[in-house]
Amino acid sequence: MSDWLDRLPAVRGRLLPGELLGPFTWFRVGGPAELLFLPQDEDDLADFLKALDPAVPVTVLGVGSNTLVRDGGVDGVVVRLGKAFATVEAREGARIFAGAAALDATVAREAGKAGIAGLEFFRGVPGSIGGALTMNAGCYGAETKDVLVEAYALNRAGERLTLSNADLGYSYRRSARAAAEPLIFTGALFEGQPDEPGAVEARMAEITARREQTQPIREKTGGSTFKNPEGQSSWKLVDAAGWRGKPYGGAMFSPLHANFLINSGEATAADLEGLGEAVRADVKAKFGVDLEWEIKRIGRP
Repeated sequence: MSDWLDRLPAVRGRLLPGELLGPFTWFRVGGPAELLFLPQDEDDLADFLKALDPAVPVTVLGVGSNTLVRDGGVDGVVVRLGKAFATVEAREGARIFAGAAALDATVAREAGKAGIAGLEFFRGVPGSIGGALTMNAGCYGAETKDVLVEAYALNRAGERLTLSNADLGYSYRRSARAAAEPLIFTGALFEGQPDEPGAVEARMAEITARREQTQPIREKTGGSTFKNPEGQSSWKLVDAAGWRGKPYGGAMFSPLHANFLINSGEATAADLEGLGEAVRADVKAKFGVDLEWEIKRIGRP
């Protein structure tokens, strides 16, 4: 353990040294955090960041739906936001506020109940709003940037920021601002269009049915593994290379959807990442296409 652990600021939340992170991820694999911090609320998190040694790295872990924690664990502090950051509240003007820890699907459902259309796609996005803001998450032709008004975040120094849609520099599965500056998103304001709740809920039901038929949502998976190359589909490339359903240690690409990496048994993070890298190399060799990881990989091998 590093000596900075002996000089931690006082908090109202929980500080857990050496906490295993696998149980916090959908893959259910990964080593420990040097320190896991579960803040009580936004003030607790801000005060902690202000007082923490600036040299200590800070990593945010959401619900772990799109994250692979390597077997060696994660240096520094891993922050995981809890219930205080999961508020969802409909507001005037077909707007809805969501805390960063709110599940995307929950936000979609609450928008539907409030008669707000345009956020239905969140019903098909695994994960939480913090992750959606970080990577411009989306599916079925819609993305976070299409409905975002502004986002709220803390920087590494614990300073509060209000960021417009334009400030975040969104492109396909990427925020230029989030890539350039360590941010911990705490919430966001979205805007849709007024509609009948029944009509919104019917569209969400279609998304749910489609997802259940085409994606291995009940497996230990991380969602889409690779970003789609320009003009192509990653799943088609993985399938054409012969990797659909092919075992690799305790890992494989799902027989149901060839772009979903799954822990089919007792996989290690090394199995899962090793399979992904093997597939990337094979697709490059066979088709000359570079597949880019969509799943975030963190920590030490």
